[in-house]
Amino acid sequence: MLDDFDEILNGGRENNDSPPYLDGLNGAQKDAVLQTDGPVMIIAGAGSGKTRVLTYRIAHLIRKGTEPFKILSLTFTNKAAREMRERIEAVVGPEAKNVWMGTFHSIFARILRQEAETIGYPQSFTIYDSDDSKSLIKAILKEKNMDDKMYKPGMMLSRISAAKTNLVTPKDYRGNEDLLEKDRQNRRSRFHELYSAYQDRCYKAGAMDFDDILVNTFYLFKNHPKATYKWQHRFKYVMVDEYQDTNHVQYMITRRLAAVNQNICVVGDDAQSIYAFRGANIQNILNFTRDYPDCKTYKLEQNYRSSKNIVNAASSVIKNNEKQLDKKVWTQNDTGDKIKIVRNITEAEEARYVAQSIFEDKNQDALPNKAFAILYRTNSQSRTFEEALRRLGIDYKIYGGTSFYQRKEIKDLLAYLRLLVNPKDEAALKRIINYPTRGIGNTTFNKLQFLSQQQERSMWEVLAEAENFPELSGATLTKLKNFYMMIEGFGAMQKDKDAYEISSAVAKNSGLLKFMYSDKTVEGVSRYENLLELLDSIKEFVEDDENEKEKTLANFLEEVALYTDIEKNSDPNRDCVHLMTVHASKGLEFPNVYIVGMEENLFPSQMSLMSRKDLEEERRLFYVAITRAERKVHVTFATSRFRYGNLTPCEPSRFIDEIDSEYVDMDLAGLKKESPMVSSNQKSQVTRSSVLLKNYSHKSTSHPIDPNFKEGDVSGMKVGDKIQHIRFGYGQVLDLDGTGSNKKAKIDFEKAGEKTLVVKFAKMRMV
Repeated sequence: MLDDFDEILNGGRENNDSPPYLDGLNGAQKDAVLQTDGPVMIIAGAGSGKTRVLTYRIAHLIRKGTEPFKILSLTFTNKAAREMRERIEAVVGPEAKNVWMGTFHSIFARILRQEAETIGYPQSFTIYDSDDSKSLIKAILKEKNMDDKMYKPGMMLSRISAAKTNLVTPKDYRGNEDLLEKDRQNRRSRFHELYSAYQDRCYKAGAMDFDDILVNTFYLFKNHPKATYKWQHRFKYVMVDEYQDTNHVQYMITRRLAAVNQNICVVGDDAQSIYAFRGANIQNILNFTRDYPDCKTYKLEQNYRSSKNIVNAASSVIKNNEKQLDKKVWTQNDTGDKIKIVRNITEAEEARYVAQSIFEDKNQDALPNKAFAILYRTNSQSRTFEEALRRLGIDYKIYGGTSFYQRKEIKDLLAYLRLLVNPKDEAALKRIINYPTRGIGNTTFNKLQFLSQQQERSMWEVLAEAENFPELSGATLTKLKNFYMMIEGFGAMQKDKDAYEISSAVAKNSGLLKFMYSDKTVEGVSRYENLLELLDSIKEFVEDDENEKEKTLANFLEEVALYTDIEKNSDPNRDCVHLMTVHASKGLEFPNVYIVGMEENLFPSQMSLMSRKDLEEERRLFYVAITRAERKVHVTFATSRFRYGNLTPCEPSRFIDEIDSEYVDMDLAGLKKESPMVSSNQKSQVTRSSVLLKNYSHKSTSHPIDPNFKEGDVSGMKVGDKIQHIRFGYGQVLDLDGTGSNKKAKIDFEKAGEKTLVVKFAKMRMV
């Protein structure tokens, strides 16, 4: 088949012409494809067609006569590998199936299957997923009598993973006094024991976790010259996609594999390096020319995805990073809409704006739901947007995650609240009777269930009289009574406490918040943030003056139940708005993108403000968010946000200042815009953020926010009276309607405009 390729390749052209199947590529793309030998770095800007280049490069190698078996292509996702293989097959046919193409883990697992005995593993070794690993850690903790609250399995697995990624073995760990001292300071002085035992147990079970697949491949090539020689000569060409996301061990393996032939091609974009928290090292791509001094560099700078305004706006932001590879992204697409920056008073108002904007654009331009994406910094932010979309009947989907009220930690706290409202709710009781762990196991629960059926009474009634049942005695009885008294105490609060006060007490005193807070893994922090967001949502419910319902716990739970019922009855294959974190959006594109919560300490995150390195990664994250869009970008923020139950003032993100005003839909003529962190010697200047806050409303704001606000008696309120509201600030009463508990006031607020509030629930005072 390959014998006839010369004719096919050239199609009647001279040999120095590029083959006709490359005619669809631009000049830079074609050059990158045709440069097959030696080290090659392809810097691929957002939307520049990097997948296309990789695809055609492999196809071109095969068409030139390279055996597909000698080509190794490494990706980060199975989806990317499948897409590339399908495209290659369309060009070269079934030969594409013989290319070694897949994720780092799938390819290296394939190699290890062939070399398992060399490193002392059975060929049929088991691969542990994270649940398997956590179960093993739990078993070891129990055997060694180690506190699973101090040594949380999820956190310990994360620590072990970090050590492996940095090629720190259990032996290395035990010999590193700095690491041991840090563990002692964190009261986890026995971590090295756990790490050693975990690794030993995996080995004895003939099992590898995901990190072991990478680490064992590295040690195979480091310690076994025969195997190294074999695989170095097997792969004549090595290609790595998303090279900016590689970690230390991935970097070391690919260097070794390419050491003989030096035909390594890496594709990536330093401006989209956003996974440092997973071990990704941006230096791998920044230092590629140092590692391979003879490398050829090609820049894919033409963006095919986005409008000119979007491309230029993104470029104006990312130029503020110091550590980056030089490139100038451009596009021939239409100029398009400017970046629309929208300010709101609260996160609830922000969500309503986004939902209404989607609703209007959908109808005006006849667009499907899937044409819209809402991107946020943290998962906990999804709640307000989910609720706002539901109110307008707009279907949505959480991409790469679970909708807010379906998340485990949310359902756990809600189960506590459900039990307070209805002690006969056995599903709720079962969920939380031993969570967090309080020594009430399945055996005890089954006894309760049996007694309930035998007595024809609810489990709660049995629990109330537990001392009367001989089956429940000793330490078990004490634990059950303590649980009962705790729930009864929470229930009694319903007489004189509002829904937020009760929920806060439950979250704290049940141990849920403490349990979540102690888990410092990325997942653990996210779960903790979700719990706080739920509490803030209850606070918002309590202080929603426009909601005429009583602010009871039962009414809040009713609203939640209605939300979740809508979710259960929706079609999984439906046309829907996509909600996701910015991290989850990497590699995706949408016509219309809303980047929400653009506030200091949220985006950029508070943790990122400790160093320039972290701040630059946050800026790259914002760059990724902007470049997901094809047509329109809305950037929204709130000037106040519920945090820990308090309405807290917020400052617009410094990244808003960094968008060149030429590409922003806002009258900011004559204003200088500089980020407060661009350089250390900058003079104080008027920033766009300060203007956004100062000129929030169309009216002038004559009163500052009073941080010491206290509610007062407004029963004698009359038209024309001046009042102050806890959220909306100062205003004047325009109209009054109704009497008693149905009395409503129409008020013109300086900052929020006209609002109609139920006086009974409004947190106001006369001024």
